[in-house]
Amino acid sequence: METRRLEFSKQGYIKIDALLSIEEVQSLRTIYDELLQDKIATAHLRSDLAGEENTTGKKVERITQIMRPSSVNIELLNNKAYEKALQLVQNMLGADMALDFDMMINKAPHTNTPTPWHQDAAYWIDMPDKRSASCWIALDEVFEENGCMWFVPKEEGNTILPHKNLPNGGALYCETDTTQAKSIPLHPGGCTFHDGYTLHFSKGNTTNTQRRALILNFRPQKMIELEREKGVDHTGERKKRN
Repeated sequence: METRRLEFSKQGYIKIDALLSIEEVQSLRTIYDELLQDKIATAHLRSDLAGEENTTGKKVERITQIMRPSSVNIELLNNKAYEKALQLVQNMLGADMALDFDMMINKAPHTNTPTPWHQDAAYWIDMPDKRSASCWIALDEVFEENGCMWFVPKEEGNTILPHKNLPNGGALYCETDTTQAKSIPLHPGGCTFHDGYTLHFSKGNTTNTQRRALILNFRPQKMIELEREKGVDHTGERKKRN
């Protein structure tokens, strides 16, 4: 664990080959697919990170994001993913770390739409305690062609680069040097952890199947309380705050 803590601190991300058993992955997939298909219950939490695109008069979701899915289906919280990820984060960053929010990001087959380079901290309000970790859990075999994560090892400090929004309500993005970027393929149940200042990206999905990911976001409990006091519950408009 000390090796993981030092690696996370130094480069801003780590890889865990097997966070979950295949049974735990299967359980997540069942709930995940139900939420993806239920556009009524998730309507207030759902958006396309690629920005909306109309095709023959229909909205096509290329990168489906559902914020706080456990608020729609509380059974998610019973999956071991939440417990195991929290334990790892507390071991790395402190016992006061807690779950801030969860999130689903699905890349549909043959949509070939990248998630642009960005830092998560660009979305967040300024907080005095900068500790954070996002656990990105693969529910499918993920590799470059369907959208595995890429990271640029973090430089010293907590600098946030200038970010802009993609058109039509899309994700934040920034311009950056990616010559040191590394791709992180994962088996189902594997995961990565990264902090809010680590640059990351994923290519579009050019394969025949979905690329399903569950993301759990952690920060100190006092910072979660500060967010809520300021009206930030991670269900509102996607915009640059920091």
